[in-house]
Amino acid sequence: MESTDKKSLSSKKKKRRIIGYTFLIIFILLLAIGGILYYQLQPAQHFKAAPVVTPGNTSASNSTADENKLSDSVLNILLIGSDQRKDEKIGHSDSMIIVHVDLKKKEYHTLSIPRDTRVYLEGFGYTKLTSVQYIMQATKGQKEGVQAAVETVGNLTGIPINYYVETNYWGFKSMVDAIGDVEVNVPFDVTLTHPWYKENKNKVIRAGTHTFDGKMVSELVHERYSLKNGEFGRQQLQQAALVGIAKSALNPNNITHLPSLVNSISDFLIATNMTTSDIVSLGLAVKDLDINSIHYHQLHGENKKMYDDVLQANNDQFILDPQDIEEVAAKYFIN
Repeated sequence: MESTDKKSLSSKKKKRRIIGYTFLIIFILLLAIGGILYYQLQPAQHFKAAPVVTPGNTSASNSTADENKLSDSVLNILLIGSDQRKDEKIGHSDSMIIVHVDLKKKEYHTLSIPRDTRVYLEGFGYTKLTSVQYIMQATKGQKEGVQAAVETVGNLTGIPINYYVETNYWGFKSMVDAIGDVEVNVPFDVTLTHPWYKENKNKVIRAGTHTFDGKMVSELVHERYSLKNGEFGRQQLQQAALVGIAKSALNPNNITHLPSLVNSISDFLIATNMTTSDIVSLGLAVKDLDINSIHYHQLHGENKKMYDDVLQANNDQFILDPQDIEEVAAKYFIN
């Protein structure tokens, strides 16, 4: 079991990354808008005409080869966490999570795609998944970069993607601040070795329940170097933060914070193909979200020193297990 867990972890990098659970941003956003503004867009009807950004694996026996659409009221949304800084137009895809939404069953499955996964980029050769968006934005444009990242994930996993949503670190912090302070049950002691803010260097957060603002939640879910289980431990912290944020957003006493959240949408949405009506309708679908209906999945593989055609040098890359990808995709993300 230990060796399997190790294989599922991407190689450690000495750079700051956006948090892995950007998935929660879209759901909190949807809760806010759907709960405040609209009631007429019924999800079951609205999403019958959902677009397909990338078709995924058309040869799979459980996909629809002619139109390549999922079942009615079933969607796949790709959440992208970018390291794009303020006033910059390009960035790396540091966090990529596919969210499978079944509106009828009210079930949600999430799948993290390791940022260092080895992929092939047409015209450039083999490189890391995190570099695809950056390369294409630098050479083709901001929108083309996002689209290339989405297409690469679809081709890699064989999962059809209907929508994509991109945010960054600053967007995550803004979202949490708009909701208000949240309670997070920290599962183990955490030392902030690589904080976003220098005043938090080596600060220790003890195991237990804490009340955090957006700044400290962002610091918590960013840490991994001091954790015994590294990336796996950080995912535990992110899950704990997700639960705390979702509970806070769903708390009736926090209804006064929702207008602030709505007004800050532009602060944490960098790019998306979702229309306002899409967001509103999905908001209606998740307004009674049960935390226990969210299921998290990981992909397995191994780290290898591989030649990167873009960098023209060897570096650590994560090689996914093709059979594992196919099994997880077919069971949880293709209907």
